[in-house]
Amino acid sequence: MQLFTRSRQLSDHTGSGADPADGPAGTTGHPAAAPAGTPGPSEQAPDGQAATRRDRWRPGHPRAARAVTVGTTVLAGGLLLFALLVPNRVERLSLESFFRIPAEGVLLATLLLALPPRPRRITAVVSGVLLGLLTVLKMVDMGFYQVLARPFDLVLDWILLDDAAEFVRESFGRGGQILAVIGVVVLFVALLVLMTLAAVRITNLMVRHRASAARTTLVLGVAWITCVTLGVQITGVPLATKGNAEMLGNRLEQVRAGLGDARVFEQQAAVDAFADTPPDQLFTGLRGKDVLFTFVESYGRVAIDDPAMAEPIGAVLKEGTGSLKAAGFESRSGWLRSPVTGAGSWLAHSTFLSGLWIKNQQRYRSLTTSDRMTLTSYFRKAGDWRTVGIVPGVRRAWPEGKYFGLDHIYDSEHLGYQGPYFSWTPVPDQFSMEAFERLEHGRKDRGPIMAEIILASSHNPWSPNARMIDWDELGDGSVFHEIKEEGTDPAEVWQAPEKVRTEYRKSIEYSLRSLTEWMERYGDEDTVLVFLGDHQPVPTVTAGSTGKDVPVTIVARDAKVLDRVADWNWTDGLKPAPDAPTWGMDEFRDRFMTAYGPQGGKGSGGSRGGSGGSSVPTG
Repeated sequence: MQLFTRSRQLSDHTGSGADPADGPAGTTGHPAAAPAGTPGPSEQAPDGQAATRRDRWRPGHPRAARAVTVGTTVLAGGLLLFALLVPNRVERLSLESFFRIPAEGVLLATLLLALPPRPRRITAVVSGVLLGLLTVLKMVDMGFYQVLARPFDLVLDWILLDDAAEFVRESFGRGGQILAVIGVVVLFVALLVLMTLAAVRITNLMVRHRASAARTTLVLGVAWITCVTLGVQITGVPLATKGNAEMLGNRLEQVRAGLGDARVFEQQAAVDAFADTPPDQLFTGLRGKDVLFTFVESYGRVAIDDPAMAEPIGAVLKEGTGSLKAAGFESRSGWLRSPVTGAGSWLAHSTFLSGLWIKNQQRYRSLTTSDRMTLTSYFRKAGDWRTVGIVPGVRRAWPEGKYFGLDHIYDSEHLGYQGPYFSWTPVPDQFSMEAFERLEHGRKDRGPIMAEIILASSHNPWSPNARMIDWDELGDGSVFHEIKEEGTDPAEVWQAPEKVRTEYRKSIEYSLRSLTEWMERYGDEDTVLVFLGDHQPVPTVTAGSTGKDVPVTIVARDAKVLDRVADWNWTDGLKPAPDAPTWGMDEFRDRFMTAYGPQGGKGSGGSRGGSGGSSVPTG
């Protein structure tokens, strides 16, 4: 009985089961309950002066003091629930997602109530920091899903943050980049600090009301188990969730795979079916031809299949097929599956050219520092082609260009363009193609050319767009100043997904017309054009589709060129049929080299003659 009485006295003095070692309500040597409005341990000022000011303010404003205390506690609890319940994808954000029971929250509350005072305080701080980091990771995931349709890779994607900053600079200027970086840093620090303070505050509240907290935790635990067992949902959203644990489990597996990917890629890169092929046995079916490998930025399957785009883009492809046929050209089209979607063009380009699946930056770096031969470097090895690159999207040093076996590279500063940027795009596609004609293709007394051309007008954000003008009026590109002023404002366009999709469609139409009109105007019997999309556009355009297919087309006037790929069963014309063959983009190199090698068909074709690549000095 004496023990029971002493226990009741201790309970009365500490308040609802509070830990005697925590806070003024349960501090040893202070048996009396603290008067209303007295600050708790988490509210005590760090110095006497601040404490004096607070002590003077609270007694005189008890209601305001209580409102501030309650409001701060509610905000702290809401912040913790936000961290536990917010999904990592924008499309999953809904009111229902915040009315769930998080298993991780129940387990954390149980742990905090069970721990002794000192370990509990440490656990509260660590938990707050981890919840802050988890929230940051979810927000980064949102951005990656919106652009790349996949989550952030904790091992391989850090370099892409620098690329994102560079994209902001190129699209919105240096000032916009600085403001964006400052905003990201401030948000990151604020989340860590606020989440930690919130975790400490809610922990102190639970300890001061231990009995109530324990009962609530028990009820939530039982409710979670019941909801999982019965599959209870609210408008299709499960009421009980363990999404954070599943997300972190997936990330651990992602990290494990990322750490082992370098070894796997090294083994794959060591296998090259053409490594020992003599130069005179390479591309025998294309001797004397100008071969142009042209990438159309963000030209994905959505441009052809989406009901809102199918008719206008289909009309452009039909018109292009007809006009090319009238000029004596035939074409065949199929599908390739890109390793990326939304962004990461260089990964798609290197996949297409190397015959390896370049799905991340680590593989790209490994590739470009290796001796793996690419489609372009094999043309250089053959010795009969001058290899050039038209890369208007490159605005700074590009050391990887040497790896791809290009004799000369024309970036945005060396195409002679004096017009304006179109958002990210430095040079309109029509001008890029005309510059290629002026600088390389149209030169007299030259040998065959192999060109890698990267068209950038259809690059995000697709506003403002260039438009086709008379080829004879292109000049130095100054004419595009007026065209840009007529265009749309990207800030306005990106307020509505349908406007974004419309501007995307227009940019693809422009890129396709630039290519087909150039081919009609400058192509001849010895011109072979291979053009393809590098990846699908961002999910805003694809409406959430995760498909990675892109169109690929071969255009030539010489019938023998297309006869070599007759067994590919591609569709006649510039528009691939829905059921046309689909290959991984990494398969194209070997299939192409096989088709146009000695075993791929009879005759070498070409009226310009064989070796001429060395007749023009390299850059």
